[in-house]
Amino acid sequence: MVSPIDIQKALSGMDYPAKKDDVVKHAESQGGSEEVLDALKGIDDQEYDTPAAVSKAVFN
Repeated sequence: MVSPIDIQKALSGMDYPAKKDDVVKHAESQGGSEEVLDALKGIDDQEYDTPAAVSKAVFN
């Protein structure tokens, strides 16, 4: 299971606000694991203002 730390590592250096597609692409470019990418692909298609907002979308 993916952890919040895994998500935050994959989003390191991300500029916000960011749309879902940008979040997923950034995580891919950071070498995010398949588990992390799958989790991010499952979030709502909207704009996120902070890394915390992305984590909340993943874990809620």
